[in-house]
Amino acid sequence: MRLAACLSAAFALLLAACEASGGSADLVIHGGPIHTADGAQPMVEAVAVRGGVIIHAGDLGRAERLIGPDTRVIHLGGRAMYPGFTDSHVHVMGVGERERLLNLEGTPSLEALVERVRAAAAALPAGGVLYGRGWIETHWPEARFPTRRDLDAAAPDHAVVLVRADGHALAANSLALERAGISADSEAPEGGDILRDEAGEPTGMLIDAAMYPVRALVERPRDPAERAEVYREGARVLASYGWTGGHDMSVPWADVAMIEGLAASGRLRLRVYVSANPDGLAPLAEGGPREAGNGRMIARAVKMYMDGALGSRGAALLAPYADAPDTDGLLLLRPEEADEAFRAALRAGVQMNVHAIGDRGNRLLLDRMQAALEAVPEDERAVPDPRWRVEHAQVVHPDDIGRFAELGIIPSMQPSHAIGDLYFAPARLGQDRLDGAYAWRSLIDSGSIIAGGSDAPVERGEVRIEFYAAVARRGLDGYQDADWRPEQAVTRQEALRMFTLWPARASFREDELGSISVGKRADFSVFDRDLMTVPEREILQARPVMTIIDGQVVWRAD
Repeated sequence: MRLAACLSAAFALLLAACEASGGSADLVIHGGPIHTADGAQPMVEAVAVRGGVIIHAGDLGRAERLIGPDTRVIHLGGRAMYPGFTDSHVHVMGVGERERLLNLEGTPSLEALVERVRAAAAALPAGGVLYGRGWIETHWPEARFPTRRDLDAAAPDHAVVLVRADGHALAANSLALERAGISADSEAPEGGDILRDEAGEPTGMLIDAAMYPVRALVERPRDPAERAEVYREGARVLASYGWTGGHDMSVPWADVAMIEGLAASGRLRLRVYVSANPDGLAPLAEGGPREAGNGRMIARAVKMYMDGALGSRGAALLAPYADAPDTDGLLLLRPEEADEAFRAALRAGVQMNVHAIGDRGNRLLLDRMQAALEAVPEDERAVPDPRWRVEHAQVVHPDDIGRFAELGIIPSMQPSHAIGDLYFAPARLGQDRLDGAYAWRSLIDSGSIIAGGSDAPVERGEVRIEFYAAVARRGLDGYQDADWRPEQAVTRQEALRMFTLWPARASFREDELGSISVGKRADFSVFDRDLMTVPEREILQARPVMTIIDGQVVWRAD
């Protein structure tokens, strides 16, 4: 409190000097509820910005004294403003690609999927690759995965590759399997699975590492200029959802320079924090973080995978799946591989952000992280507080929940995963394991912060859906039952921090991002209604109005 009082007094003197010298702000915003995520003053009347930095967050009178002839004044007209929302787990290139491929989100049945494939194939030359993504079978009346025979009936003359929404499984038709060299004699690779019928023939469903030969058939943008345009499109879409920042996961190291160039030239409508593929560990360790001079892009982290996904039964569980007793999931990271990478990262100052979904995957990952932290003491680390992250942390044994805070490991979680998965998670997990599933409340109560995100394009990626999921813990249709563990929902203030302050800390930027506070960068998200006060169901009707980065409007609604 004394520090806050000193800072307030110092700013008052600075403001008085500014006013006396005739200085003015570049931008002043007022006229609606402004939530700051700053505990010292949760709401303010007005904000003033100069040079991309907040110089006033407080009463309207002082802000008005900073208005000069060149000051842009935005009147919110009752709309609500927040610190820039940050998606702590997103795939920007994937969001851009989603705009160009067969989008299978919301497909209501296997029959509908087949018809959509048939229609798409009719518009493509025979022999080409038909690539789609976004289907989820858990709510289909057929209650099963697609097979190659389903897809053969729809498009026998095209190689069909349809990636499940979670990105950890795909369905391929016979031509795609043939081109990828997958047959009855093929063996599943380590960390993957080839599903087979009673005769031992591949059904067309490939899980995790087994997908790679087929995914290689997919024609992705390889020309650098085209890749840059797809990336820019992904950033534009995310800005239109109300995000000012994104923690971009699983980025090929070859793309990092391209993203840096887009950011430095001002062509990126998103502040990006890059978590590179494992091929980025060596260059980051040798050369240190990559950063665009304007702060719009930083690369200092590496993404790895401990296990697969729950929907495709690739998440590693401590006991077999309740609805498939013959499997307990897949492990994708060997202990010796983890130990070598984690210790090297500690000595080089590289943040490790590792995917883990099942309770066994999470426990083994925490074990390996703890072993590395104990093996490399603080005086041998390039960054004493490494702020490593577990990406997803979806199913955690109750005995392991407290270990996150004890080890300083940040759970990076996506609320929309819960409201999608909890329709089928009880069948996958059984009753007992639901106690540690999507356990936001338990993790926060144990002392953790949660970096909130969407995992788009796995999920839709909209701010309003993630905020609603966090505070309501209900389906988009309002459904909830006891299996959903409603007590694990968070408060609206906690949800605000999950997408503002806590992502800033999870990316080492809490001194410049995450709240509307004097001295921080002027990143703001504006919505047509107040997410903090409207009824829960109305959150889903909220629309983004304006997205501002460094005091510049990068997107606005028509």
